[in-house]
Amino acid sequence: MLYYLFEYLEKQFQLPGASLFGFITFRAALAVILSLLISTIYGKRIINMLMRQQVGETIRDLGLEGQQEKAGTPTMGGIIIILATLIPVLLLCKLSNIYIILLIVTTVWMGVIGFLDDYIKKFKNDKEGLKGKFKVLGQVGLGLIVGATLYFHKDVTMKEQVPPEVRQELLAQNPNIAATKLFKPEKKSAYTTIPFIKNNEFDYAKVITWIDPSLEKYAWIVFVLVTIFIITAVSNGANLTDGIDGLAAGTSSIIVLTLGIFAWVSGNIVFADYLNIMYIPRVEEITIYIAAFVGALIGFLWYNTYPAQVFMGDTGSLTIGGIIAVIAIAVRKEWLIPVLCGVFLAENLSVVMQVGWFKYTKKKYGEGRRLLKMSPLHHHYQKEGYHESKIVTRFWIVGIILAILSIVTLKIR
Repeated sequence: MLYYLFEYLEKQFQLPGASLFGFITFRAALAVILSLLISTIYGKRIINMLMRQQVGETIRDLGLEGQQEKAGTPTMGGIIIILATLIPVLLLCKLSNIYIILLIVTTVWMGVIGFLDDYIKKFKNDKEGLKGKFKVLGQVGLGLIVGATLYFHKDVTMKEQVPPEVRQELLAQNPNIAATKLFKPEKKSAYTTIPFIKNNEFDYAKVITWIDPSLEKYAWIVFVLVTIFIITAVSNGANLTDGIDGLAAGTSSIIVLTLGIFAWVSGNIVFADYLNIMYIPRVEEITIYIAAFVGALIGFLWYNTYPAQVFMGDTGSLTIGGIIAVIAIAVRKEWLIPVLCGVFLAENLSVVMQVGWFKYTKKKYGEGRRLLKMSPLHHHYQKEGYHESKIVTRFWIVGIILAILSIVTLKIR
């Protein structure tokens, strides 16, 4: 809203300083500051409100050290993250941008699913919360919306660089040629990025056109199915990671900040040309959303680090995972998720392997056996005797290493 206001003031009255709102970096800086203020100052008021409503966490006795002391800690703190993200976004972003629209829809959609789950647990006295099939249905529904929009919407395009021989000729004629002249016109495309390989662009249409070239018109089905899978997997991974104080919020901050770098360089034609990567027009606006989201997560950590004064609940964890997935898909870096979101992947796999091995050994030997002392993975380390603060810090360090590795994929092919 403020973006449009200052744009009007600049055009009509040439108001000094109004043109600053045209710069992504300026609005991103404001978004971080505003989201931090909202999450830290008003976060405390929301926590007090949750305490008055007696929205305290019910702790199952899993035999973990310090576990029972957390009983009664307010949950549903994901509301803080959602509000501290959406308010700066509504004030500072171009609300007509399709990527921003999709991220707002994702935030509200997954926030509602998570809120319903927490609400049923706390106010309906149902420890299971929202049934798993309804959660998955909600994730699939969001995947359909996001996938179809990103594939068909007219503003979701990309630009490819001109062939190397044409590029050399143009540069020979004019060494100071504008970067825009080194790219082909915008086009609709099902291209994405595959890390660590040369010429790392991949066309989803190739998944089916090897059978028959005429099947290219059905490439959207492949893209939508991939989108559904990624949104479901990442949101569930974030949900499983939210098990000890500060783990999910801190890890997510690292992931989202990295995606912000990808959004910035992919949406800036000069950087895209220099790095020889896919240029995605209009995607740079996501940088402002990411700035607000990172500020909200860090502000939430003010109250969520050990010992936590509030838990995010499914209201926060499902929302975080959904947002990360949609950003990754929008900037065409979804196949980098196993690396960038390696902590989420490890948490997911630890549960799958633990349950699968238990069922297999029970069927084969009549007695279920475990690979880990407990899953998800962070609980295994708790059982090993590590303090949760040490576990969280080390997971953050692993997350930083994975983030750096993800960033260097821009040049390592």
